[in-house]
Amino acid sequence: MTWLLARETPRLRRFAIAMTGSVEQGDDLVQDTLERALRKQNQWRRESSVRAWLFTILYRIHLNQVKRRRTEQASVSAMERSEVTPPNQDSHVEMLNMAAALRALSPDQRDAVLLVGLEGFAYDEAARVMGVPVGTLKSRLYRGREALWAVRGGGRGARVGKAGP
Repeated sequence: MTWLLARETPRLRRFAIAMTGSVEQGDDLVQDTLERALRKQNQWRRESSVRAWLFTILYRIHLNQVKRRRTEQASVSAMERSEVTPPNQDSHVEMLNMAAALRALSPDQRDAVLLVGLEGFAYDEAARVMGVPVGTLKSRLYRGREALWAVRGGGRGARVGKAGP
């Protein structure tokens, strides 16, 4: 079980940091997730995906933490605090713009976009992680993507494949 957890840790960390907007909070969330997974490893059904099981644990812990901290403000985005120097100013600005656009989404939309877009989950797996029907996930994903386009200055007609006047 330990090697399965180690294999998924980088993905869990990336998702946790993107969800919380903070490296420290993301790392704490991953630690809580791995601790709970080890304690409850007998609850993992071997025929199911360990990745989806871990992401479900992480997501549930995150929701519980958010409920407890509703009055706190979100911390600075992990992308804004990154110690890695971007190759040029344009890409750094693009990262900051994307981080701001993600923060502008509702938590449900942001989580759907991150699970499907960043982590590559299939719709049914992402829906299972979030504990919602597939149709609800698709709706949140669609609204999240549309909101990202709007925040980033795209608008409906600016999307690739959309015919303009």
